[in-house]
Amino acid sequence: MDRNIGDIERVVRVVAGLGLLALVFVGPKTLWGLIGIVPVATGLSGWCPPYSLLGINTCGVKKADKPQ
Repeated sequence: MDRNIGDIERVVRVVAGLGLLALVFVGPKTLWGLIGIVPVATGLSGWCPPYSLLGINTCGVKKADKPQ
């Protein structure tokens, strides 16, 4: 799996995911907050499956630029 999420987007995804996860413990205390696991996981891994399917790459590193 090649990285396809840029550094800024990774931080935004993790912060937004943690905010959604907080809904499970504070606020409305709804299980819908568990959807926050998805942005946290993609943010930490740096790989987004839908981005791969659509050919989107926001990390700025092309395959030819990667060191061997």
